[in-house]
Parts: sequence; structure tokens; C-alpha cells
Amino acid sequence: MESLVAIGIDVHKDKFALVAILLILGAQDQILGEIEVGPDYKEILAFIESIKQKSLPGQTYSFVCGYEAGCLGYVLYHQLTAAGVRCVIMAPTTMLSEQGKRIKTDRRDARLIAKCLCCNGYHPVHVPNAEDEAVRDYLRMRDDHQGALKKLKQQINAFVLRHGCSYVGTKWTARHISWLTGLEKELDEMLAETLKEYMTSYAEQEAKIERFDAKIEEIARRDRYRKLVSKLVCFLGIKTHTALSLIVETGDFMRFAKGNIFAAFLGLAPGEHSSGSGVHRLGITKAGNTHLRTLLIEAASGICKGAVGHKSKALKARQAGQESEVIAYADKANTRLRSKYYRMIRHGKKRNVAVAAVARELACFIWGMATGNTGLTRQAQASAKAGV
Repeated sequence: MESLVAIGIDVHKDKFALVAILLILGAQDQILGEIEVGPDYKEILAFIESIKQKSLPGQTYSFVCGYEAGCLGYVLYHQLTAAGVRCVIMAPTTMLSEQGKRIKTDRRDARLIAKCLCCNGYHPVHVPNAEDEAVRDYLRMRDDHQGALKKLKQQINAFVLRHGCSYVGTKWTARHISWLTGLEKELDEMLAETLKEYMTSYAEQEAKIERFDAKIEEIARRDRYRKLVSKLVCFLGIKTHTALSLIVETGDFMRFAKGNIFAAFLGLAPGEHSSGSGVHRLGITKAGNTHLRTLLIEAASGICKGAVGHKSKALKARQAGQESEVIAYADKANTRLRSKYYRMIRHGKKRNVAVAAVARELACFIWGMATGNTGLTRQAQASAKAGV
């Protein structure tokens, strides 16, 4: 007789807390062992072997391990899977939690994870393949440098303002940068040297990001990504970097049954706190992939500018060579999203609320493009695939 043993793992950089629970149908689950070990997957395998040795004659165990998504990434998952142990990574926001007051310890957390495994009280995290994970980390590294560049610009603006210099006009254009460089002649020697070092750091950071973007364009031309990237960039506000991020962060779009489920995965679904006859609407849940949600909010901000139906030269260039069905679907989305934004603003909605609503609907259109659910009839889809 084979019994299921769920092992909850509370992971930290310096130790793991393990709790093994034997799932017994129709009875209270039995705790087989609790232990704290070093941060090494071999310690987990040794813990599993110790449980096997304690089993009754004729009784065999099948094991499933689980831990919350966090700082360890997918390393522990790959190590246990390679050793033949079934493992899942849980999305923390989807896990069952204890009600009322709670004493928090590592062992209690591990026990809760094991209980979630026993009753399927969680949603598993999608584990990307090695190539997608490597590309994802490269894209996030580029975004970290972009954040550092933004902070550096703020520091330069604050520096010149502190010393009585104020620029009138759009900042960080070629004219603004020329004005900043010219200030070195007007400032005292030490202040001029400080500004020069700031501007040198700015130029170096800009050059880095240009190099990263060139590499991202090269990655996007790989056979694995080229076709879908070329479709996604047909939307307003989405360029190669955002399109590639959507692909590698999401993995398989087909694992979402509908577009609104994909939007919920990104944390763009509206929240609600209702009870009885009282209905209370909340903002977006922000429960899901923070990185993609930020990119889509930025994309939506770009959509919410310009006239409805207008197509820039850059957008026309990105759409060049695409199938007519893809362009028609993207144009439909672009028109609808811009119209939605202006309609919400006319009805008194705050800009941030309107942008978030546009981002949510953009996520639904992206899911439709990625999965082929573009509103075409089945016959038309078959004809398009066949090249008719």
C-alpha cells in the first residue's frame, strides 16, 4: 500500500525547516517528522530516507515536497526533481492561511506548507526552462540599470537646482544635456568637477543600456521568440523589450483559460471586499507578477496619449510584414484601449484608475494574440494557418 507524504519546506539562505505529514483519507493527518537542516538539498534527501526506514513492513511512501516562491528561485526545485523527488513551488498569495492570531516560527510555516500540499490549497508557480530563465534574468538586469539611470538623472537635477540653476523646457533632450555640460564653466571648480563626474556616470550608464537593448534585439530574433515578439509589438506601447519580457516571464500562455485570468495573474484584476448587502470595490489586487504588471502599466501610459486611430511611423514599421489578421486585431485593440481611456476621463475617473483599466484590458488582448484567440472564426483561423 502506497501512502502520500507531504514535506513542507520553509526555506532560508542559511537553513531549511522541514515538516513531513502523512496524508490519511478520512482521518487526521499524521506528522511523521520535523527537523531543521542546513541549506542543502542532500539534507532533504536524507530526511526522506529516514522516513522510509521508519515505514511499516509492506507500506511504501510517495513523497511530494513544496516551498514558497522566494529568494532561492528554482534551484531547489531542479535539484530535487533531478534526484527523482516530486517538488512544487507555491505562489504565496494563493496559499491557505491560518485564521486569527498566529505564532510565527519556521517550523509552523513548514507545517502550513505541508498542509497546503495535502489539501491542494495553493497554486503552483510556473517553472521556466533554462533558456527562458536566463533571458528573464538578463532582462531584469537591464531594468535594474534603467532604474539606476533614472535615480542618477534625479540626482543631477537636484544638484543643479541646489546651486541656483534651473532649466526651462523638456529635460534630458540633446539641448538639455548640452546645457548641463555648459554649466561646468559657470560653477566653482569643485562644483564643476562634481557635475562633470555626474555627467560621466550618466554617459556610461546610457551606453550600457544601449548595449543591453542591442543584445535584447538579438535575443528576440531567435527562432524560439521571433514569431510571437513580432506579433506583440504590433500593439501600441509594446516594443521588443516588453514583448520579450512577457514571453519569458509568462512561459506558456495556454495555461490561462481566458484573458481575464491572465490579467489576474498579473495582479491587474479589481479587488472586492463585500459582505451581505454591502458592496465595496477595491483597487487592483497587485497579487502576481510585479515585474510584468509594471511593464504593462508603463505600456498603458504610452497608449493613453495621442488621437484615437492614429498610427505613428514607428508603429507602422513594427507592423510591416505581419499577417493582415494580426494587424487588424492589434489595430482593434489600439483603438478600443485609447477610446476607453478618454471615455473614462470624460466620466471623471482619475488618470491612474483609467491607466490601470487600460493595462488590464491590454493584458487580455495580449493573451488573445499569444493564444490565437483573436476573434476569428475557426474556419478563418484554419485558413490563416494554412496560408489561404
